[in-house]
Parts: sequence; structure tokens; C-alpha cells
Amino acid sequence: MRIQFRCDPALIDRLPRPVPARDGLPDWLRRMPAEALSPAHGTTVRTVKQCPPFVDAMSHGFLMTLPCDVTVAGGRFSWSWDLAPLTVEMHPRAPLSFHVAEQLSGAPLDTGGRVAIKFNSFWTIRLDPGYSIFATHPVNRPDLPFRTLSGLVDSDRFHQVGVLFPAIWEDAEFEGVLPAGTPVAQCFPVERAALDLDCAVFSDEEARDYDRTARDLLDAPGVYRKRYRGKRPSSQR
Repeated sequence: MRIQFRCDPALIDRLPRPVPARDGLPDWLRRMPAEALSPAHGTTVRTVKQCPPFVDAMSHGFLMTLPCDVTVAGGRFSWSWDLAPLTVEMHPRAPLSFHVAEQLSGAPLDTGGRVAIKFNSFWTIRLDPGYSIFATHPVNRPDLPFRTLSGLVDSDRFHQVGVLFPAIWEDAEFEGVLPAGTPVAQCFPVERAALDLDCAVFSDEEARDYDRTARDLLDAPGVYRKRYRGKRPSSQR
């Protein structure tokens, strides 16, 4: 899967690049213990750090990141980003823009009258024919003070301008700096293909496989990782 990112020539030495999600895993995941004492079990249990689906979801796709430091103080956002004149007249110069609250009227995402923020993208994204970008909040990242809304963009056809990532600011008490490079969206290329949903009862063989696999999972740790987890290809940058 080749993904083409392009930017204004004046920004090529200023912008953080999109990064493979595996290179942007948070420090808390690295610091957290592999096991923890569970009073309910009376012994230690494995934490999500040892759960391949949890970590693989966080490692999948690529991250779009904040291009410069953004300061949040007193409910206001500010930044100091001295950009040279850009080649493209209609290109944004600010890392953030905003949606008025009325655009979320009637949705459970209603912000109670507060504007929603929008992370401006300074990279365009182009995919192979037949593929779209599924963009969402960085996976398993409730530690971030915002929640990026999910969206699907046909980036094989729409790649002339950057994708914008709207978000709800959730932490009203946050005061400080969101540093350049903060992940604002995690993106996955997905194929636009019709789904064929085939629902039926277990065959005799599938029933035996179910019991055997469930028993193996209970008997020893690491069965999924050792026996079923596929090899993850490395990303090229």
C-alpha cells in the first residue's frame, strides 16, 4: 500500500511527517507493567500491554500530528508559528480552526454551546484506486484532552487538499501546551468493497475447533500471539 503525502514547498523543512502508528506509541504504554496484582483473582494477571489486539490496534496505520506547539490557557488556544510565505494562496496557516456548536445540533456530540476544534492538515494524502482513509481518534488514547471524530474520506479521488480532523475538546480543566508532534488522528487505508455477510450455525468441525481453541486459550498464555497473530510488515518512510 503506497501512501503519498505532499505539502507546500515552503513547509517541507518545518512540518512533522506523518508517522507509522507503531512509531508513535505513548510513553505510558512503554512504562506500564506487563503484570499487575488482582485482588479479585488473588494473583497477578497480565495487563493490556500483553494483549496483542490492544497493542496492534494502536500500532496500525499512521498518525497525523500537530505541526506546532499549541498553548491552552483560560479556554483559549494560541500558537506562535512564524511561517514563510506559502506557495499556495488558499493554504491554511493556522494549526487549528473551528466548527460552530450548531453544526453538532441534535447529535450526542453536542458541546453545550462550545465550538468544536478542527485540526488543519498541512499534508495531502493520496491512496491507490479503490481505497479510502478511515480517520479516527488515536486508538486507546483517552489521555489526550480532545476526542477526534471519526470520518471516511475517499483519498484516492480527493487528494488535492489536506483532510481536516474535527475534534471535541473534552478536558475543560486542561491548561498547558500541546507540543508539536502530538497525534491528532490515526488513519487506516480501507478498501471500498461490498460486504458479503454469511451467517450460519457451526459445522461439526467448527464446533470441535471452537472447543479445542477455547481450551488452549485457557490452558496457557500467548496462544493467540504464537499461533494466530500475523506478521506485521515494517513501514517505509
